[in-house]
Amino acid sequence: MPTLPRPAAPIRLYRYPLSGHAHRAELFLSLLGLPYEVVDVDLLQREHKTPEFLARNPFGQVPVIEDGELTLPDSSAILVYLARRYDDSGRWLPDEPVAAAQVQQWLSVAAGQLVNGPGAARVATLFGRPLEPRMHEVAAQLFQVMDAHLAAHEVLVGDAPTIADIAMYTYTAHAPEGGVSLEPYAHIRRWLVRIEALPGFIAMPRPPVRAAA
Repeated sequence: MPTLPRPAAPIRLYRYPLSGHAHRAELFLSLLGLPYEVVDVDLLQREHKTPEFLARNPFGQVPVIEDGELTLPDSSAILVYLARRYDDSGRWLPDEPVAAAQVQQWLSVAAGQLVNGPGAARVATLFGRPLEPRMHEVAAQLFQVMDAHLAAHEVLVGDAPTIADIAMYTYTAHAPEGGVSLEPYAHIRRWLVRIEALPGFIAMPRPPVRAAA
């Protein structure tokens, strides 16, 4: 496989340090060994709703990356872009049709059940918002499915980590911050250890106290 180009300058990552979506992007940048610089966006001060930031992402969300002339929001889109442009191995986003479809399935789960279950419970807990029982119900259903899948697989797709694992990692690992215990899910916990052992892994900060009232 030909060597893919490297960034001419560090990729700029706009993030909020406690955002799991932003951590997905930063984690993958680090795993790929790409040069990058972070620009922290203070969501509590609504910096993501300023005209300057909305010019980068009209939806007013992090993360956003800037790579040369490219400005790209959305964590899943960022993972796909980085894998296609900078992954020499080709393993993070496989070309084989079935494997590629399976990766896309997990990206959809990451944007759906993961965010609406453990992700939403975590946000509610950290930011003092209403914690709805449905959040924990969605989390339990998701983690039961994941745990059963990982009982027979080392990673989510194929034999090596893909961007599916990166997309699913952060809000799963930080689910206890939303009151969702991982103790019942031995296979998920073993999978988390595998991801955390990858060269270049970086953790998302764990807030010592509620992020805001």
